[in-house]
Amino acid sequence: MSLFKNLLNLHSGIRPVEDFFTEIVAYFLSINTDILLDWLKQHGIINEENYHSINISTQKYYEPIAHHDQGSKPDIVIELANDATTDVIFIESKVSSTEGLDQLKRYAEILSSLSYPQRRILIYITRDYDPKEAKEIISDAKVNFHQLRWYQFYNYLTKKSDDILAKEILNFMGVHGMSHTNQISSVDLLTMINFKKTLNFMQATLSDEVNKQFREVLKGFNYTDIDSLSQWKSKNRYISVTSLYPRRWHVLWCGLGYFSLNPESLTEYPYIGIILEVSPSFAKREKIIEFMRTVVNQKPDLWVGYELYNPSAWSYIAYRKSLREFLSQEDHLHSIKAFFFECIEEMQAIQKEFNFPWEVLNKETEKESLPVSEPISIISSL
Repeated sequence: MSLFKNLLNLHSGIRPVEDFFTEIVAYFLSINTDILLDWLKQHGIINEENYHSINISTQKYYEPIAHHDQGSKPDIVIELANDATTDVIFIESKVSSTEGLDQLKRYAEILSSLSYPQRRILIYITRDYDPKEAKEIISDAKVNFHQLRWYQFYNYLTKKSDDILAKEILNFMGVHGMSHTNQISSVDLLTMINFKKTLNFMQATLSDEVNKQFREVLKGFNYTDIDSLSQWKSKNRYISVTSLYPRRWHVLWCGLGYFSLNPESLTEYPYIGIILEVSPSFAKREKIIEFMRTVVNQKPDLWVGYELYNPSAWSYIAYRKSLREFLSQEDHLHSIKAFFFECIEEMQAIQKEFNFPWEVLNKETEKESLPVSEPISIISSL
Protein backbone atom coordinates (compact mmCIF):
# COMPACT_ATOMS: atom_id res chain seq x y z
CA MET A 1 0.00 0.00 0.00
CA SER A 2 1.35 3.46 -0.93
CA LEU A 3 2.17 6.19 1.55
CA PHE A 4 -0.50 8.48 0.07
CA LYS A 5 -3.19 5.81 0.24
CA ASN A 6 -2.45 5.33 3.94
CA LEU A 7 -2.65 9.07 4.55
CA LEU A 8 -5.83 9.35 2.50
CA ASN A 9 -7.54 6.90 4.84
CA LEU A 10 -7.05 9.48 7.60
CA HIS A 11 -8.61 12.29 5.55
CA SER A 12 -12.14 13.22 6.60
CA GLY A 13 -13.14 15.61 3.81
CA ILE A 14 -16.33 15.20 1.79
CA ARG A 15 -14.24 14.89 -1.39
CA PRO A 16 -11.14 13.25 0.09
CA VAL A 17 -9.35 12.24 -3.12
CA GLU A 18 -9.75 15.63 -4.83
CA ASP A 19 -8.80 17.68 -1.79
CA PHE A 20 -5.97 15.38 -0.76
CA PHE A 21 -4.54 15.15 -4.28
CA THR A 22 -4.61 18.94 -4.60
CA GLU A 23 -2.44 19.27 -1.51
CA ILE A 24 -0.03 16.57 -2.74
CA VAL A 25 0.48 18.18 -6.16
CA ALA A 26 0.76 21.71 -4.75
CA TYR A 27 3.43 20.60 -2.29
CA PHE A 28 5.33 18.66 -4.95
CA LEU A 29 5.36 21.64 -7.32
CA SER A 30 6.36 24.03 -4.53
CA ILE A 31 9.54 22.05 -3.83
CA ASN A 32 10.18 21.33 -7.51
CA THR A 33 9.65 24.69 -9.14
CA ASP A 34 11.81 23.67 -12.09
CA ILE A 35 9.28 20.93 -12.86
CA LEU A 36 6.41 23.39 -12.42
CA LEU A 37 7.87 25.88 -14.89
CA ASP A 38 8.84 23.19 -17.39
CA TRP A 39 5.35 21.67 -17.26
CA LEU A 40 3.70 25.07 -17.80
CA LYS A 41 6.06 25.85 -20.69
CA GLN A 42 5.40 22.47 -22.30
CA HIS A 43 1.70 23.35 -22.59
CA GLY A 44 2.37 26.88 -23.83
CA ILE A 45 0.99 28.44 -20.67
CA ILE A 46 4.12 30.48 -19.93
CA ASN A 47 7.09 31.28 -22.16
CA GLU A 48 9.74 32.29 -19.65
CA GLU A 49 11.29 30.93 -16.47
CA ASN A 50 13.21 33.87 -15.05
CA TYR A 51 11.05 34.32 -11.98
CA HIS A 52 12.76 35.28 -8.74
CA SER A 53 9.74 34.39 -6.59
CA ILE A 54 7.25 31.52 -6.89
CA ASN A 55 4.43 31.26 -4.38
CA ILE A 56 1.91 28.39 -4.35
CA SER A 57 -1.17 28.27 -2.12
CA THR A 58 -4.22 26.01 -1.91
CA GLN A 59 -7.86 26.83 -1.24
CA LYS A 60 -7.13 30.56 -1.09
CA TYR A 61 -10.36 32.44 -0.40
CA TYR A 62 -11.50 35.38 -2.51
CA GLU A 63 -14.42 37.55 -1.43
CA PRO A 64 -17.34 37.69 -3.88
CA ILE A 65 -17.21 40.57 -6.33
CA ALA A 66 -20.21 42.69 -7.35
CA HIS A 67 -22.64 40.14 -8.84
CA HIS A 68 -21.30 36.94 -7.23
CA ASP A 69 -23.55 35.34 -4.61
CA GLN A 70 -20.67 33.47 -2.93
CA GLY A 71 -16.93 33.63 -2.38
CA SER A 72 -14.45 31.52 -4.35
CA LYS A 73 -11.61 29.14 -3.46
CA PRO A 74 -9.56 27.96 -6.45
CA ASP A 75 -7.82 24.67 -5.73
CA ILE A 76 -4.35 26.08 -6.41
CA VAL A 77 -3.13 29.66 -6.83
CA ILE A 78 0.34 30.22 -8.28
CA GLU A 79 2.06 33.62 -8.26
CA LEU A 80 5.13 33.96 -10.47
CA ALA A 81 7.04 37.19 -9.86
CA ASN A 82 10.11 38.80 -11.34
CA ASP A 83 11.61 42.24 -10.69
CA ALA A 84 8.83 44.20 -12.36
CA THR A 85 5.74 42.03 -12.81
CA THR A 86 3.69 39.18 -11.38
CA ASP A 87 1.77 36.48 -13.23
CA VAL A 88 -1.16 34.80 -11.45
CA ILE A 89 -2.43 31.31 -12.27
CA PHE A 90 -5.61 29.73 -10.91
CA ILE A 91 -5.81 25.93 -11.20
CA GLU A 92 -9.12 24.16 -10.71
CA SER A 93 -8.84 20.36 -10.46
CA LYS A 94 -11.56 17.75 -10.86
CA VAL A 95 -11.12 14.03 -10.25
CA SER A 96 -14.62 12.61 -9.96
CA SER A 97 -16.71 15.77 -9.65
CA THR A 98 -17.62 18.35 -12.27
CA GLU A 99 -17.67 22.13 -12.42
CA GLY A 100 -19.88 23.89 -9.89
CA LEU A 101 -22.43 26.53 -10.87
CA ASP A 102 -20.55 29.15 -12.98
CA GLN A 103 -17.41 28.17 -11.07
CA LEU A 104 -14.88 28.78 -13.85
CA LYS A 105 -16.61 31.96 -14.92
CA ARG A 106 -16.39 33.30 -11.37
CA TYR A 107 -12.70 32.46 -11.18
CA ALA A 108 -12.05 34.20 -14.50
CA GLU A 109 -13.88 37.30 -13.28
CA ILE A 110 -11.90 37.33 -10.04
CA LEU A 111 -8.65 37.08 -12.02
CA SER A 112 -9.82 39.95 -14.18
CA SER A 113 -10.59 42.07 -11.11
CA LEU A 114 -7.11 41.68 -9.59
CA SER A 115 -5.09 44.87 -9.96
CA TYR A 116 -1.51 43.61 -9.84
CA PRO A 117 -0.96 40.71 -12.31
CA GLN A 118 0.61 41.26 -15.70
CA ARG A 119 -0.71 37.93 -16.95
CA ARG A 120 -3.84 36.17 -15.68
CA ILE A 121 -4.24 32.47 -16.39
CA LEU A 122 -7.03 30.01 -15.56
CA ILE A 123 -6.28 26.27 -15.87
CA TYR A 124 -9.02 23.63 -15.69
CA ILE A 125 -7.50 20.15 -15.28
CA THR A 126 -9.69 17.05 -15.05
CA ARG A 127 -9.48 13.30 -14.82
CA ASP A 128 -12.54 12.82 -17.04
CA TYR A 129 -13.51 14.29 -20.40
CA ASP A 130 -15.27 17.58 -19.65
CA PRO A 131 -14.76 20.01 -22.58
CA LYS A 132 -15.27 23.73 -22.02
CA GLU A 133 -15.68 26.65 -24.41
CA ALA A 134 -13.37 29.50 -23.48
CA LYS A 135 -15.80 32.08 -24.90
CA GLU A 136 -18.44 30.95 -22.39
CA ILE A 137 -16.02 31.38 -19.48
CA ILE A 138 -13.81 34.33 -20.37
CA SER A 139 -15.32 37.78 -20.86
CA ASP A 140 -12.06 39.73 -20.52
CA ALA A 141 -9.21 39.33 -23.01
CA LYS A 142 -6.75 39.82 -20.14
CA VAL A 143 -7.51 36.29 -18.88
CA ASN A 144 -6.16 33.23 -20.71
CA PHE A 145 -7.95 29.88 -20.35
CA HIS A 146 -6.24 26.48 -20.69
CA GLN A 147 -7.82 23.05 -20.35
CA LEU A 148 -5.73 19.99 -19.49
CA ARG A 149 -6.25 16.37 -18.45
CA TRP A 150 -4.57 14.67 -15.50
CA TYR A 151 -3.28 11.83 -17.67
CA GLN A 152 -1.13 14.43 -19.47
CA PHE A 153 0.47 15.37 -16.16
CA TYR A 154 0.90 11.66 -15.40
CA ASN A 155 2.73 11.08 -18.70
CA TYR A 156 4.91 14.12 -18.07
CA LEU A 157 5.76 12.99 -14.54
CA THR A 158 6.83 9.52 -15.66
CA LYS A 159 9.91 11.23 -17.12
CA LYS A 160 10.76 12.44 -13.59
CA SER A 161 10.24 9.07 -11.93
CA ASP A 162 13.69 9.10 -10.32
CA ASP A 163 12.15 11.41 -7.71
CA ILE A 164 10.75 9.40 -4.76
CA LEU A 165 7.80 11.75 -4.25
CA ALA A 166 7.03 11.67 -7.98
CA LYS A 167 6.88 7.86 -7.81
CA GLU A 168 4.34 8.04 -4.98
CA ILE A 169 2.24 10.55 -6.93
CA LEU A 170 2.30 8.34 -10.03
CA ASN A 171 1.21 5.35 -7.94
CA PHE A 172 -1.63 7.35 -6.41
CA MET A 173 -2.77 8.65 -9.81
CA GLY A 174 -2.79 5.14 -11.22
CA VAL A 175 -4.98 3.83 -8.40
CA HIS A 176 -7.49 6.65 -8.88
CA GLY A 177 -7.82 6.51 -12.64
CA MET A 178 -5.72 9.55 -13.52
CA SER A 179 -3.26 7.66 -15.70
CA HIS A 180 -5.82 6.78 -18.38
CA THR A 181 -4.86 7.75 -21.89
CA ASN A 182 -6.50 7.13 -25.26
CA GLN A 183 -6.72 3.36 -24.76
CA ILE A 184 -9.94 1.41 -24.20
CA SER A 185 -9.68 -1.17 -21.42
CA SER A 186 -11.63 -4.38 -20.91
CA VAL A 187 -13.56 -2.59 -18.15
CA ASP A 188 -14.49 0.16 -20.64
CA LEU A 189 -15.76 -2.44 -23.11
CA LEU A 190 -17.91 -4.07 -20.43
CA THR A 191 -19.33 -0.65 -19.58
CA MET A 192 -20.28 -0.05 -23.22
CA ILE A 193 -21.91 -3.45 -23.56
CA ASN A 194 -23.93 -3.10 -20.36
CA PHE A 195 -24.83 0.58 -20.60
CA LYS A 196 -28.38 0.09 -21.92
CA LYS A 197 -29.05 -2.76 -19.50
CA THR A 198 -27.93 -0.59 -16.58
CA LEU A 199 -30.00 2.36 -17.78
CA ASN A 200 -33.11 0.20 -18.16
CA PHE A 201 -32.62 -1.16 -14.66
CA MET A 202 -32.38 2.31 -13.11
CA GLN A 203 -35.42 3.48 -15.06
CA ALA A 204 -37.38 0.48 -13.80
CA THR A 205 -36.49 1.14 -10.16
CA LEU A 206 -37.55 4.79 -10.52
CA SER A 207 -40.82 3.68 -12.10
CA ASP A 208 -44.05 5.64 -12.47
CA GLU A 209 -45.40 4.53 -9.09
CA VAL A 210 -42.17 5.56 -7.33
CA ASN A 211 -42.11 8.91 -9.11
CA LYS A 212 -45.78 9.56 -8.40
CA GLN A 213 -45.23 9.15 -4.66
CA PHE A 214 -41.98 11.13 -4.83
CA ARG A 215 -43.75 14.09 -6.47
CA GLU A 216 -45.95 14.34 -3.39
CA VAL A 217 -43.09 14.06 -0.90
CA LEU A 218 -42.99 17.80 -0.24
CA LYS A 219 -46.66 18.79 -0.20
CA GLY A 220 -46.88 18.97 -3.95
CA PHE A 221 -44.09 21.53 -4.43
CA ASN A 222 -42.82 20.54 -7.85
CA TYR A 223 -41.52 23.30 -10.07
CA THR A 224 -39.15 21.34 -12.27
CA ASP A 225 -38.61 18.40 -14.53
CA ILE A 226 -35.13 17.21 -15.42
CA ASP A 227 -33.34 15.02 -17.91
CA SER A 228 -32.05 12.21 -15.71
CA LEU A 229 -29.63 11.02 -18.38
CA SER A 230 -28.00 14.44 -18.61
CA GLN A 231 -27.55 14.32 -14.85
CA TRP A 232 -25.63 11.08 -15.27
CA LYS A 233 -23.30 12.76 -17.73
CA SER A 234 -22.82 16.07 -15.94
CA LYS A 235 -23.14 15.20 -12.24
CA ASN A 236 -22.54 11.43 -12.00
CA ARG A 237 -26.04 10.73 -10.75
CA TYR A 238 -29.32 9.38 -12.12
CA ILE A 239 -32.16 10.98 -10.19
CA SER A 240 -35.69 12.30 -10.13
CA VAL A 241 -35.95 15.85 -8.81
CA THR A 242 -38.58 18.10 -7.32
CA SER A 243 -37.79 21.77 -6.75
CA LEU A 244 -39.42 23.65 -3.91
CA TYR A 245 -38.88 27.06 -5.42
CA PRO A 246 -40.10 28.55 -8.72
CA ARG A 247 -37.95 30.50 -11.17
CA ARG A 248 -34.67 29.93 -9.33
CA TRP A 249 -35.20 26.18 -9.30
CA HIS A 250 -31.77 25.24 -7.98
CA VAL A 251 -31.88 27.09 -4.66
CA LEU A 252 -33.86 24.41 -2.81
CA TRP A 253 -34.53 20.94 -4.18
CA CYS A 254 -35.05 17.28 -3.34
CA GLY A 255 -33.60 14.37 -5.33
CA LEU A 256 -34.24 10.62 -5.32
CA GLY A 257 -32.14 8.02 -7.10
CA TYR A 258 -28.55 6.98 -7.79
CA PHE A 259 -25.55 9.06 -6.71
CA SER A 260 -21.75 8.89 -7.16
CA LEU A 261 -22.01 6.81 -10.34
CA ASN A 262 -18.41 7.67 -11.15
CA PRO A 263 -16.64 6.97 -7.83
CA GLU A 264 -13.09 8.06 -7.17
CA SER A 265 -11.79 4.48 -7.25
CA LEU A 266 -13.00 1.10 -8.48
CA THR A 267 -13.21 -0.17 -4.89
CA GLU A 268 -15.99 2.30 -4.04
CA TYR A 269 -19.69 1.79 -4.72
CA PRO A 270 -22.39 4.25 -5.80
CA TYR A 271 -25.17 4.86 -3.32
CA ILE A 272 -28.92 5.29 -3.61
CA GLY A 273 -31.22 7.42 -1.54
CA ILE A 274 -32.89 10.79 -1.15
CA ILE A 275 -31.39 14.22 -0.49
CA LEU A 276 -32.64 17.69 0.36
CA GLU A 277 -30.27 20.47 -0.67
CA VAL A 278 -30.22 24.25 -0.29
CA SER A 279 -27.95 26.72 -2.06
CA PRO A 280 -25.94 29.46 -0.33
CA SER A 281 -28.02 32.10 -2.14
CA PHE A 282 -31.45 31.10 -0.79
CA ALA A 283 -32.83 34.09 1.14
CA LYS A 284 -34.39 31.99 3.91
CA ARG A 285 -31.54 29.49 4.00
CA GLU A 286 -31.03 29.66 7.76
CA LYS A 287 -34.51 28.29 8.46
CA ILE A 288 -33.85 25.32 6.20
CA ILE A 289 -30.40 24.79 7.74
CA GLU A 290 -31.90 24.83 11.23
CA PHE A 291 -34.29 22.07 10.17
CA MET A 292 -31.46 20.04 8.59
CA ARG A 293 -29.27 20.30 11.68
CA THR A 294 -32.11 19.11 13.88
CA VAL A 295 -32.70 16.07 11.67
CA VAL A 296 -29.03 15.06 11.66
CA ASN A 297 -28.62 15.66 15.40
CA GLN A 298 -31.75 13.69 16.30
CA LYS A 299 -31.26 10.88 13.76
CA PRO A 300 -27.48 10.59 13.25
CA ASP A 301 -27.71 6.88 12.40
CA LEU A 302 -30.14 7.50 9.55
CA TRP A 303 -29.32 10.92 8.09
CA VAL A 304 -25.98 12.44 7.11
CA GLY A 305 -25.34 16.15 6.64
CA TYR A 306 -22.92 18.11 4.48
CA GLU A 307 -21.66 21.67 5.06
CA LEU A 308 -24.43 22.53 7.54
CA TYR A 309 -22.21 25.10 9.25
CA ASN A 310 -20.74 26.79 6.18
CA PRO A 311 -22.98 29.68 4.97
CA SER A 312 -21.14 29.99 1.65
CA ALA A 313 -21.54 26.33 0.62
CA TRP A 314 -24.23 24.13 -0.86
CA SER A 315 -25.67 22.18 2.08
CA TYR A 316 -27.71 18.99 2.18
CA ILE A 317 -28.97 16.10 4.25
CA ALA A 318 -29.19 12.57 2.83
CA TYR A 319 -30.88 9.28 3.69
CA ARG A 320 -28.95 6.69 1.71
CA LYS A 321 -27.34 3.26 1.42
CA SER A 322 -24.44 1.88 -0.58
CA LEU A 323 -25.48 -0.24 -3.56
CA ARG A 324 -23.18 -2.87 -2.14
CA GLU A 325 -25.74 -3.55 0.58
CA PHE A 326 -28.23 -4.75 -2.03
CA LEU A 327 -25.98 -7.23 -3.85
CA SER A 328 -26.87 -10.10 -1.51
CA GLN A 329 -30.61 -9.63 -2.14
CA GLU A 330 -32.33 -12.19 -4.34
CA ASP A 331 -34.34 -9.60 -6.29
CA HIS A 332 -32.36 -6.39 -6.76
CA LEU A 333 -35.13 -4.58 -8.62
CA HIS A 334 -37.70 -5.24 -5.91
CA SER A 335 -35.36 -4.45 -3.00
CA ILE A 336 -34.13 -1.16 -4.49
CA LYS A 337 -37.66 0.00 -5.33
CA ALA A 338 -38.70 -0.88 -1.78
CA PHE A 339 -35.84 1.22 -0.44
CA PHE A 340 -36.88 4.18 -2.61
CA PHE A 341 -40.37 3.99 -1.08
CA GLU A 342 -38.70 3.85 2.34
CA CYS A 343 -36.71 7.00 1.46
CA ILE A 344 -39.89 8.84 0.51
CA GLU A 345 -41.63 7.79 3.71
CA GLU A 346 -38.62 8.87 5.79
CA MET A 347 -38.55 12.29 4.08
CA GLN A 348 -42.24 12.74 4.87
CA ALA A 349 -41.69 11.58 8.45
CA ILE A 350 -38.97 14.13 9.26
CA GLN A 351 -41.12 16.94 7.87
CA LYS A 352 -43.77 16.19 10.48
CA GLU A 353 -41.44 15.19 13.30
CA PHE A 354 -39.13 18.20 13.07
CA ASN A 355 -41.53 20.87 11.74
CA PHE A 356 -40.29 21.62 8.25
CA PRO A 357 -40.58 25.43 7.77
CA TRP A 358 -43.31 25.48 5.10
CA GLU A 359 -44.01 29.14 5.89
CA VAL A 360 -40.67 30.02 4.30
CA LEU A 361 -41.74 28.52 1.00
CA ASN A 362 -45.24 29.92 1.13
CA LYS A 363 -43.98 33.47 1.69
CA GLU A 364 -41.35 33.19 -0.99
CA THR A 365 -43.57 31.60 -3.62
CA GLU A 366 -46.25 34.27 -3.15
CA LYS A 367 -43.79 36.61 -4.89
CA GLU A 368 -43.55 34.32 -7.94
CA SER A 369 -45.98 33.68 -10.77
CA LEU A 370 -45.91 30.65 -13.08
CA PRO A 371 -43.75 27.62 -12.26
CA VAL A 372 -40.83 26.57 -14.38
CA SER A 373 -41.63 23.56 -16.54
CA GLU A 374 -38.74 23.18 -18.96
CA PRO A 375 -36.11 20.48 -18.38
CA ILE A 376 -33.16 21.62 -16.31
CA SER A 377 -29.72 20.45 -15.31
CA ILE A 378 -29.24 20.88 -11.57
CA ILE A 379 -25.81 22.03 -10.48
CA SER A 380 -24.84 21.63 -6.87
CA SER A 381 -22.20 20.39 -4.52
CA LEU A 382 -22.81 16.68 -5.08
